[in-house]
Amino acid sequence: MKTKSILIIAFILLISKPVFSQTAFKVEVKGKGTPVLLFPGFGCTGEVWNETVAEISKNHECHIFTFAGFGNVSPIEEPWLSTIKNEVIAYVKTKKIKKATLIGHSLGGTLSLWLASEEPDLFKNLIIVDALPASAALMIPNYKGEKIPYDNPQSKMMLSMDKKAFNAMNSQSTSYMCLNKEKQKTINEWMSVADRKTYVYGYIDMLNLDLRKEISKIKIPVVILAATNPDLNTVQNTYKAQYENLPSVKIYYAANAAHFVMYDQPEWFMDKVKLELK
Repeated sequence: MKTKSILIIAFILLISKPVFSQTAFKVEVKGKGTPVLLFPGFGCTGEVWNETVAEISKNHECHIFTFAGFGNVSPIEEPWLSTIKNEVIAYVKTKKIKKATLIGHSLGGTLSLWLASEEPDLFKNLIIVDALPASAALMIPNYKGEKIPYDNPQSKMMLSMDKKAFNAMNSQSTSYMCLNKEKQKTINEWMSVADRKTYVYGYIDMLNLDLRKEISKIKIPVVILAATNPDLNTVQNTYKAQYENLPSVKIYYAANAAHFVMYDQPEWFMDKVKLELK
């Protein structure tokens, strides 16, 4: 009888455990209505969407993500990006979130493309903010899809940088990516608290992701809100080449905006987002 009781207790404990436990991100939920998942760019927290959420949460249930290793979210082991992707799918299915809109900036936009390529019936539409299916093709001359190893001289150098040099590097990069001086400070603060290993190896994960062929599997509407700084013609050519296999994509170009379009052209950005959510 005692053995039977122990088995019953063990069974109750087993079935009472949460059916889903994720470590690759934290999510804050605000608002009520049709669901929207918001993914930040590399190194940023979900706070990058504060102004956006203040508006759209009036009519939408916003799930605001911060990825592992950034903000106050504990880092995870590699592979970082594929773990995030898999856990987002599990999160959506476990929470029974039906036909959500995905809004993703930079890395978050690339992640949105990956999710919609792999799960073409799970989401409603994508709003991509200045993101590409293959970042490496933009950054590496004559890129042919070769994989970058975690252990390389550049990674070792970045992992060994002291905090002052690391922050200086990020500040210089931010000045090109965002024209809004006040928001540059906020972005730099996020970068300064990022887990260094996540920053280095997670970026390699992003560079090693080439979705230029995979995006042909996407069935839902995709809208891109693209930066134009420093040169519109170059940007247009880049998007045309990278999204060649997704001819249905709709692209809006934000004048006088760098990578952080939502900060450089907030009214234009908000108008476009509201239009697409309708």
